[in-house]
Amino acid sequence: MIASLLEGLIENLHIALKLSIYVVGLALGVFCLVKFCNLFVDGAGVIAKKLKISPLIIGLTIVAMGTSLPELAVSVSDSITCLIQGGHANVAIGNVVGSNICNILLVLGFSVTFTPIAIRKNICKRELPILISCTALVVLFVCLFGLNTAASLTDLAVTRWEGVILVVIMIAYLTYIVIMAKKRPDELDPVEDITADMPLWRAILFVFIGAAGIFLGGQLVEFGAKGLAMQGAEALKIDHDMAEALVGLTIVAVGTSLPELVTSCIAAKKGENEIAVGNVIGSNMFNMLFVMGISATVNPLTTGSQVLVDCLVMLAVTVLLLVFAQKGKLTKTHGITLLSIYGVYLVYLILRTVLGWTF
Repeated sequence: MIASLLEGLIENLHIALKLSIYVVGLALGVFCLVKFCNLFVDGAGVIAKKLKISPLIIGLTIVAMGTSLPELAVSVSDSITCLIQGGHANVAIGNVVGSNICNILLVLGFSVTFTPIAIRKNICKRELPILISCTALVVLFVCLFGLNTAASLTDLAVTRWEGVILVVIMIAYLTYIVIMAKKRPDELDPVEDITADMPLWRAILFVFIGAAGIFLGGQLVEFGAKGLAMQGAEALKIDHDMAEALVGLTIVAVGTSLPELVTSCIAAKKGENEIAVGNVIGSNMFNMLFVMGISATVNPLTTGSQVLVDCLVMLAVTVLLLVFAQKGKLTKTHGITLLSIYGVYLVYLILRTVLGWTF
C-alpha cells in the first residue's frame, strides 16, 4: 500500500517536473524571440543604412518582416524536427494559421480598441485584396493538393513544390511593393531613423547575436510547445496531433505574435495608422508566403484534417477585415467585435481538442 502510494507520488512529481521544464522552455523561448528579434532588426537596419540602402527598402523588408521572424524560427524548427524524427508538423502549420488569425482578431482588435484607425483607399484596393487572394491560395494548397502525399485521406499537407511557389510569390510581392512605392512616394510614411550613432561593428554583432537568439528561441518554443501538447494529450487521453495543433494555434501563435502586438498597439496609440494596419497585413503575407513556404520546402507540412476549419477561419476574418475597412475607419466597435470573435474561436479550439472533433 505504502509502496504504491510512494510510486504514485514519485510519478506525479516526475510529471510536474517535466511540465515545469516545458513551461520554462516555452517562456524562455518566447522571451528570446521577442528580445533577439528587436536586436536583429535594429542591427540589420543600421547595416543597411550604412551601406546606403534606401530607407524604403529597409522599411519594406527588414522592419516590416522583422516582427515575423519568431514565426519563421518556430515553424522551420518544427519542420526540421519532423524531417528528422517523422510525424506531423502541427506546430508549424498551426503557428502560421494561428498567428494570422491572432494578428487580425487580437493584435488589430487591441490596436483599434486603443484608438480608431483610419484606412486609406489604396489599402482596400490593393493590399487587402492581395492578402485575401494569397490566403485563399494557401487554403487551396492545404486542402487540395496535399492529399496525394499525406499519410492518409484524412490528412492535409503543403508539399515542397507548393512551398517553392509560395516563396516565389513572396519575392514577386516584394518587388511589386517596391515598384508601386517608388511610383507613389506620397503614400509612404517616413521610416524612423534607427541608425543613431551605432558603429558598424556593433550593428554586425547585433545581427549575429540576434540571429543566434532567434534560432535558440525557436528551438525552445518548439520544445516547450510539443512537450506540453504531449503531456496534455496523455493526461486527457486525447489525440496527440490535435493537442499539438491546439498549442500551435494558441500559445505559440500568441507568443510569436507579441512583436506585432506591441508594434501595432504602440503605433495606434501614437496615431501612426499606416504602421498599425500595415504591420498586420505585411506580417500575414510574410507568414503565409515565406514562413510556410520555407518550412514546406525544408519538409512537406502534413497535418490533421481539423486544420481545414482553422484555414477557413483565417480566410473569413481576412475578408471581414476588408468589409470593416470599406468604411474608411476601424472603430472601437470593430475592435470589440474582433476580440469577441477571437474569444469564441478559442473556446471552439479547446472544445474541439477535448472532445476530439474532426472535420
